Amino acid sequence: MTHPFLDLPPLSAERFAAIEDGVARLLDTRQDVLITQGEALLPLEGAIRAAAGPGTVALNVITGPYGQTFGTWLRDSGATVYDLCVPFHTAVTADQVREAFAEHPGIDFVSLVHAEAATGNTNPVAEIGEAVRERGALFYLDAVASVGAEPVLPDAWGADLCVIGAQKAMGGPAGVSAISVSERAWARMAANPNAPRRSYLSLLDWKERWLDAGRRALPHAPAQLEMLALEACLERIESVGLDAVMARHRSAALASRAGAVALGGGLEPYVYDEKDAAPVATTLRVPSGVVASELVARALETDPALPLAAGGGALAKEMIRVNHYGPDATPAAVQNSLTALAGALTEHGLPTDLQAARRAATAAWGQGR
Repeated sequence: MTHPFLDLPPLSAERFAAIEDGVARLLDTRQDVLITQGEALLPLEGAIRAAAGPGTVALNVITGPYGQTFGTWLRDSGATVYDLCVPFHTAVTADQVREAFAEHPGIDFVSLVHAEAATGNTNPVAEIGEAVRERGALFYLDAVASVGAEPVLPDAWGADLCVIGAQKAMGGPAGVSAISVSERAWARMAANPNAPRRSYLSLLDWKERWLDAGRRALPHAPAQLEMLALEACLERIESVGLDAVMARHRSAALASRAGAVALGGGLEPYVYDEKDAAPVATTLRVPSGVVASELVARALETDPALPLAAGGGALAKEMIRVNHYGPDATPAAVQNSLTALAGALTEHGLPTDLQAARRAATAAWGQGR
């Protein structure tokens, strides 16, 4: 008995390469693109360990938990690391990056998260990229959460290493990811004696055995189901149009923010300034005396499929996330989330106005188009 998920013909090198070309089109890049056979942490860590070493002086921008992780990897690799930390309810600025360069002129590597889904903020990468280019530093960008929700343009921004994942705004699989790599980045890796080799983390192995060999023979068996899902994801985005997909996410963010403010009950946007708010997820601060994780748990009792989550770690007490990305970037997902939150807040004895929230969300949705 055949099964559509199990009895699949082998994935050819030609088809694998074509899917990589689809990622390159999505990013509008002429850089090398590698599809990596694992969740995005694989290329994120692999790129740092390949491009950074004992001689590296890194500026690590922290606007959320992933920036903290990158600092750990950089230090483990032997790099000298200067952290630029900003409050999680805001975004970093290009002027702050320039100030860091002025204070530490030896910086030759900059790591940045484009959008932090965990905290709901997004950073002005185009402006930051210009500041990094002025100093000639290597620019490493985590665009896992942002791709599909807002522009991701590694060539235009000067991002030498740009990692994406399909599981958020792209609406695709979680078990496969991709990275674009500039010639400068490849040269930095090749000159690093500590870069991973003969390792699952090794980007250089893939370059030599796959890219430099003309993409004719795969180095090992691909994650076939994930590759086919990624291919379908890319085809869907191309058929709908990337601009339309991004507009849908902008609309979901505007609607969630406006609806939450109108709802009342003490909810407030966690990211203060709307321009700093990521289109992939809206974060909300709960009122004093309310535990966010408990409020979310009560809201999810009405519908466990709602895109609601409490913040991670210490943020579980104070933050709610509305994860309106991918298939959840819809008016229904936003409205249903507001309804569930209204019910949970009411049970806490907090006054809410669900009809006002619904009207505000509906009005704001059209502004994102």
